[in-house]
Amino acid sequence: MDHVLVLNASFEPLNVCSVRRAHVLLHKRKAELLEALERPLRSASGAHPWPLVIRLIDYVRVPRSTSRKISRRALFARDGWRCVYCGTAAGRMTLDHVVPRSRGGESVWDNVVTACAPCNLRKGDRPLEQTGMMMAAPPRPPQPVLFIRLASPSVPQSWKPYLGEGALGVASASAA
Repeated sequence: MDHVLVLNASFEPLNVCSVRRAHVLLHKRKAELLEALERPLRSASGAHPWPLVIRLIDYVRVPRSTSRKISRRALFARDGWRCVYCGTAAGRMTLDHVVPRSRGGESVWDNVVTACAPCNLRKGDRPLEQTGMMMAAPPRPPQPVLFIRLASPSVPQSWKPYLGEGALGVASASAA
């Protein structure tokens, strides 16, 4: 287990860090240990609990207006690795701007979606209203838990109570 789940003081999932970073936060008393492995973390000076989940002592304000940059992997995971227009998970997936960039659309979470190559080609640089195509739901910025799930190759059982139901959907979608 190389990753540690970091929770805010409010128990909100914040990020994933290395075991070493978690140990430093614990040692400096900036975080408290919530979950640990059965085996100890050994050092020259002794043995310490091997952290799995830590919680920061002081609340860290996370500005919601400054969202994370869009990456194809995060976008595809947000959309369940499926085309938002036809629902297919087969074929080559592309990034599509709902309001085309040629018409002033920006590269923001509310304006980019996953589209299969045929749907993206069919839509072209036209607005949705002109194409007759529809989306199942409007695009939104992803929940922070998505980035935690993408940062760790697998979600340990001990993390699941802190991540909630939304975190588990990414695992099954990425396996498809």
